[in-house]
Amino acid sequence: MNRIGKSTLVFNNKPRVIGNYSIVGPKEGRGNFAQYFDKILDDDTLGENTYEKAECRLLEQTVKNAIGNAKLHPNDIDFMIVGDLMNQITSSSFSARSLQIPYLGVFGACSTMAESLALGAVLVDGGFANNVVCGTVSHFSSAEIQFRYPLELGTQRPPTSQWTTTASGATVLAPHKTGVAVTHATIGKVTDWDVSDVNNMGGAMAPAAYETLKQHLNDLSIDPDYYDLILTGDLGKLGSEVLMDLMEHDGIHLGVNYSDCGQMMFKNTQKTFMGASGCGCGASILNSYVMQRLKNKSLKNVLFMATGALLSPLTCQQGESIPCVAHAVVLKGEDYV
Repeated sequence: MNRIGKSTLVFNNKPRVIGNYSIVGPKEGRGNFAQYFDKILDDDTLGENTYEKAECRLLEQTVKNAIGNAKLHPNDIDFMIVGDLMNQITSSSFSARSLQIPYLGVFGACSTMAESLALGAVLVDGGFANNVVCGTVSHFSSAEIQFRYPLELGTQRPPTSQWTTTASGATVLAPHKTGVAVTHATIGKVTDWDVSDVNNMGGAMAPAAYETLKQHLNDLSIDPDYYDLILTGDLGKLGSEVLMDLMEHDGIHLGVNYSDCGQMMFKNTQKTFMGASGCGCGASILNSYVMQRLKNKSLKNVLFMATGALLSPLTCQQGESIPCVAHAVVLKGEDYV
């Protein structure tokens, strides 16, 4: 079996990243990573008459550009693995309808980028596909409408809240011999520590990140400093602190090589409280800042671990707690594989 320990997959053929792309909204474009994103939108409606249609168009454009970046055509892609936050992952399904690529829709909430990369790597590593595009998207306005309150109400945000990013990222994987490689993936289990506050996503998701990271380190018999960068998806300031505390309690110290996309996305002056969230948060930073640094060799060994809150409007209305999951993917620069 190509597996180590309980839940870590080993990709012996080491699928390579041959194309990637990121698009973000205006607010994200004023944040800390503006120089890295491929495209910053002037208008987060993308010319559509609803935010949901805008989200669909955003994902479609990102996937097309990632494929183009790989010097391929949509017809060259064997499978498209994408997901989003909307009910029944409609943004992904409608994008797949337009692109006409064989489609695997996944729902991992904000863990979707890591989940899609893991599944894409399985297909490429196993010889089931030559070219796979993996990606995800989120939109501030569509997420607020679905999970919280109508925007017109101007509802006050509590201090533990995070700002759902308007962003998208996509990666094309192929069985090449050069380029950034996906070498391992640890599949997380659903974790629920009885948090029910939809405005405290970081607190809800941190235990899932803790379980997956601990399992990953145990499976590979390594310490956190094995990686140049351990990057969580969107725990935000509070969730990151909870994760570090949980790991410290087990005697595992996360040092300066640990960062969180949600905590880093926005500047402090942008007043997003605990930072960023949403599928597009980790996906856009991974497919811009992280990929660029892996390619220019300023990073050589990265663990990307995206976390997702698996709630729905229905479960929120019924007062359920928030089950969460985290998946981790190892990416290495081509000189360090």
